[in-house]
Amino acid sequence: MFKDLLSPQNTFIYGVVLCGIFLVQSLWGHWKTKRELKRYKGMLSDKLDLDSKQSQDINKERNALKQENENLRMQVARLNERSDNKMQRELEILARAEKQMVISAPGFAPAWEMAKSAALGQLENEEKGQSFPQKIFRKLIGSGSAQTNVALPESAASAAKNGEATASAA
Repeated sequence: MFKDLLSPQNTFIYGVVLCGIFLVQSLWGHWKTKRELKRYKGMLSDKLDLDSKQSQDINKERNALKQENENLRMQVARLNERSDNKMQRELEILARAEKQMVISAPGFAPAWEMAKSAALGQLENEEKGQSFPQKIFRKLIGSGSAQTNVALPESAASAAKNGEATASAA
C-alpha cells in the first residue's frame, strides 16, 4: 500500500495538485494586491482633487484680498489728500514728536526736529504697511504685494485727539 502512494503516477498527481494549490494561492494574492492598489489609486485621486480645490479656493481668496488691499490703499491715499485729513496727519506727527521730546529733552530744538522727522518716518512706514505688528502678521499669514498701504487704526485717531490736548497744553 505504501508503494502505491509513491508510484510515479501518484507523485505526478501530487505534484499537479500541489502546483494547483500554489497557483490558486498566488492568483488570490495577486487579485488581492490589485484590489488594494486600485483602492489606493482612488484614495490618491480623491486627495489630489481635494487639494486642487482647496488650492483654487485659497488663490481666489488671496486675489480678492489683494484687490481689497489695493482698494483700501487707494482710499487711504485719496483720504490723505483731503485738507482736514492732512491737518489731522500733521497733528498726529506733532503729537508723536512731542511725546518723544518729553522723554528725551536735553537740547530741545535739534531734538525736536529729529523727533518730528522720526515721527513722520514712523507714520509713513505705518501707511505703507511696514510697521512692526504688520511685519509679524505678514510673516505669519504670508506676504501680499511688495508695496502695500494700509489705513491707520482707530487708535491713531484717538492718539491724535490726545496729542491735540497735549499740544494745546504746551
